[in-house]
Amino acid sequence: MKLNDLQKGRGAQKNPHNRFLKDVYEIREDFLEFCRLEGEEAENTKTQYIPIFPKSIVNKVESPDVGMLYSMNPYQGCEHGCVYCYARNTHEYWGYSAGQDFERKILVKEAAPKLLEAKIKHKNWKANTIVLSGNTDCYQPAEQKFRITRKCLEVFLKYRHPVGIITKNAFILRDLDILTELGSHQLVGVNISVTSLSEKTRRKLEPRTASMQKRLKTIRVLSENGIPVNAMLAPMIPGINSHEMLKLAKAVADEGALSFGFTVVRLNGAIGQIFADWIKKAMPDRAEKVLHQIQDCHSGTLNDSRFGVRTRGEGKIATQIHEMARLARQKYFKGRVFPKLNHELHEQYKTGQMKLF
Repeated sequence: MKLNDLQKGRGAQKNPHNRFLKDVYEIREDFLEFCRLEGEEAENTKTQYIPIFPKSIVNKVESPDVGMLYSMNPYQGCEHGCVYCYARNTHEYWGYSAGQDFERKILVKEAAPKLLEAKIKHKNWKANTIVLSGNTDCYQPAEQKFRITRKCLEVFLKYRHPVGIITKNAFILRDLDILTELGSHQLVGVNISVTSLSEKTRRKLEPRTASMQKRLKTIRVLSENGIPVNAMLAPMIPGINSHEMLKLAKAVADEGALSFGFTVVRLNGAIGQIFADWIKKAMPDRAEKVLHQIQDCHSGTLNDSRFGVRTRGEGKIATQIHEMARLARQKYFKGRVFPKLNHELHEQYKTGQMKLF
């Protein structure tokens, strides 16, 4: 494979330099040609699961515009391979690249359920919704092997603690039994990411994710079982999926979603060069147009780090996206309300048993 070929099954097509590392590692075309002639692989492209041993698992979210106070991530890195993912940059803190390393070096926190239990049992902890996951998908393929997310949900249920879930994987339905019981106590809310109704677009943007048909079915099944669902129509990328806003909103509303949210894409940190490299290989006919329209939403750059503005965007294109969202809410979500989760039950169950008095 040459450096300018599109590697299928992965989002990022390169491993950009880690800004925290002094040395630069790169694969040259002459080395690739040598490996081809010798019948050898230039590098290991298979997904690796790497155990890590954190001392804590619940993170306090300091960013004021994220919409959550606490999150936890059973896995770091994500095999879904969404090329636009803002979480890619966090892989650099572990010594890896935000590019293909993010998709194929998955850090696994098998102690997460025990750490979570210790956290919510602490005498000073007051129940507040903890979100699975604020960074990487808790139902990515690794969950089929390690079942860490399910074990964490069992902890939340045991202690009657509110939990939010963000995922784009239909595999969440494996845990419908636990989710239904959590839902009966108003202890869970689920956010399902729906990016495009076009499978061609989905396969390019998010190569190892569930199909849109499966995601829509997931919204329907969860809703039918009394589990509130918010659809995340995110990110909206001008020239790729932004024109689908109304159709996406109608589709998720028809399946029972109670609300939807969206963001305007921003390509922060190393993601700018990862996305630019990808789109020139995956969509060469519209690459420059898309990049310029993204820049138009962020004052001429691919990224805007200002709180309150960074995910909303500015300018005419961003305004059009917001107007479509406003119309979608009026047309398809009038009268629907996503419920607040129950924060009152947990105190009675903090010791694992109900208090008699």
